[in-house]
Amino acid sequence: MAVFMVILLVLFVLCICSALLRWNEVRYRKKGLPPGTMGWPVFGETTGFLKQGPNFMKNQRARYGSFFKSHILGCPTVVSMDPELNRYILMNEAKGLVPGYPQSMLDILGKCNIAAVHGSTHKYMRGSLLALINPTMIRDQILPKIDDFMRSHLSGWANQVINIQEKTKEMALLSSLKQIAGIESSSISEAFKTEFFKLVLGTLSLPIDLPGTNYRRGFQGRKNIICMLEQLIEERRASQEVHQDMLGCLLSDENRYKLSDEEIIDHIITILYSGYETVSTTSMMAVKYLHDHPKALEELRKEHLAIREKKRPEDPIDWNDLKSMRFTRAVIFETSRLATIVNGVLRKTTQDMELNGYLIPKGWRIYVYTREINYDPFLYPDPLTFNPWRWLDKSLESHNYCLIFGGGTRQCPGKELGIAEISTFLHYFVTRYRWEEVGGDKLTKFPRVEAPNGLHLRVSHLAN
Repeated sequence: MAVFMVILLVLFVLCICSALLRWNEVRYRKKGLPPGTMGWPVFGETTGFLKQGPNFMKNQRARYGSFFKSHILGCPTVVSMDPELNRYILMNEAKGLVPGYPQSMLDILGKCNIAAVHGSTHKYMRGSLLALINPTMIRDQILPKIDDFMRSHLSGWANQVINIQEKTKEMALLSSLKQIAGIESSSISEAFKTEFFKLVLGTLSLPIDLPGTNYRRGFQGRKNIICMLEQLIEERRASQEVHQDMLGCLLSDENRYKLSDEEIIDHIITILYSGYETVSTTSMMAVKYLHDHPKALEELRKEHLAIREKKRPEDPIDWNDLKSMRFTRAVIFETSRLATIVNGVLRKTTQDMELNGYLIPKGWRIYVYTREINYDPFLYPDPLTFNPWRWLDKSLESHNYCLIFGGGTRQCPGKELGIAEISTFLHYFVTRYRWEEVGGDKLTKFPRVEAPNGLHLRVSHLAN
């Protein structure tokens, strides 16, 4: 009898699950929509998307083509894997498309962050951001801070085993804090780091506000960071001291971009978040690829030793040195391509619109999935090989389908700043040390590129 009841219960649960799946498919079966599946109510296909990543995308494309519907990260979404269509979407934001990042990301990064706004507001916010990180500012104010930080951060690594993932994460965050508010490694940076790591995890989660969820922890991290930044802004206003950093520029009466405190805080969080994800991961993966490809490491080290030979040990690298790092730039681009640090971008429809012959309802997300273009053999011959030399042809950077740093009006405004940070990190790392992997560490590539248990290196001094 008990066995019979268990069987009945299992059959009942299966019927309920089947009915829910069927109901969710019928719910989104509107005329003109692209083919595809929608998964479970509320959760959709988020679990499969996050766990399987590229394989999920390939399987859906095999079934439905390169333009299909799904339900991921809490939103009905159309996924585009077509290069021509992706370029069109990125270049035509004003035509019924605006940024469509997941609700969790919008809530945690703030409604004033540059990725959330559009139209004239986006233009104004982007202008205020570019005023902080334009080439002149990088040359005169930011690069000296980066050099001073990297020189200190990369000291004392010899004759020990380090977790390069942990080191590059600390590097990206603490370097940004120094640039933004002159914050050195101190009690505030340690407290900030703890809350910031919670914030980062919360941005790629379902927006379910329950105790113990990444979303709840991420949102709490945001609240605590806001408190710290509000206190810092209050202290700056009470002080008569002039500060040569990003926050000093934002608070200056001479700044042509007048932002509210809320906008300033969201600006700072955006700069920290954007740089943290890309700079830390690209730096870690560059070290990994260089270890695995000795010829590329030899070429890179040769470039940096030539720069050091012209300097005294205490001399910093300057703007001209940075501009001379042609192979270093190539390594950064190739690392970003092969590791695919950014898989794609999201847009949202502001009205019912036709795209690729299908009707996309108002309020739906469009996931411009750019990962596959990074492995296109026509654009990148032998695409699975780490080959920085391909980027010495500068025309590749400006190719129509090179979307490593985004495209259109949303191309990453911090691109050159990020390259400056990674280049400076590599300069001091390869001119001071040699390294070997301890072994056994695994890498995952989706939804984030990371080493779940760390990436451990045995570091030693570079022999003169």
